[in-house]
Amino acid sequence: MTRDLDTYLPNGEPSPGRWASARHLFDDGPGAVREETVAERWERAGLFFEARDYATAARLLAGVVEEFPDQVAPRLLLARALYHSAQLGRAEEQLREVIARDPVEPYAHLMLGRTLQRRGRDEEAAVFLRLADALSGPPAPAGR
Repeated sequence: MTRDLDTYLPNGEPSPGRWASARHLFDDGPGAVREETVAERWERAGLFFEARDYATAARLLAGVVEEFPDQVAPRLLLARALYHSAQLGRAEEQLREVIARDPVEPYAHLMLGRTLQRRGRDEEAAVFLRLADALSGPPAPAGR
């Protein structure tokens, strides 16, 4: 992980991995290796997602989801990372699992519809897109 200390994003900002690596340089004395907690992996995955390094975010999130399979939020972020890294089959699996656990999650329906569209399954996608629209409710009134 120390190789991330010298990595930068295209805009010149340090990569999320740089800070995640640097954070542990002085933990528990010289030569000690501390296992990263699930919360730290979740946080680091969010940083990679924000930096648009979706494949790395997905790799981290897969471990989080494996340890806490009942949690919907990490699974939904994993699905988003998979979608953005063009791992559409895996994204579809995760989105179907999110919907099985939380059938009224409108964003999961929307993402599944978009994923199916990208996979060329427009008729099937239309069902989930309609559901997403219905679950998200009417738009808020303007001017209030």
